[in-house]
Amino acid sequence: MPDMLQTDRNYDQPSVYQIRIDGHLDQMWSTRFENMTLTYEGNHITLLTGEMIDQAMLYKILRQIRDLGLPLLSVTRLTSDDGS
Repeated sequence: MPDMLQTDRNYDQPSVYQIRIDGHLDQMWSTRFENMTLTYEGNHITLLTGEMIDQAMLYKILRQIRDLGLPLLSVTRLTSDDGS
């Protein structure tokens, strides 16, 4: 079996993520999404922003988005160069 991909990034460390979904969600949804900040962008896009303690937490949020039938547009991991 080939060796696992080696990377210098620590994906098991807390990181800030931005998740864009199609449609405007009410602020009450922020508690459902681990108290992420909801920001509304043009064209009926909601931006969820928040720190994830690890990749497992990110996948949990992505599963919730899928299970609710919300159209996922993008997922971005912010780095220290992005101001996080």
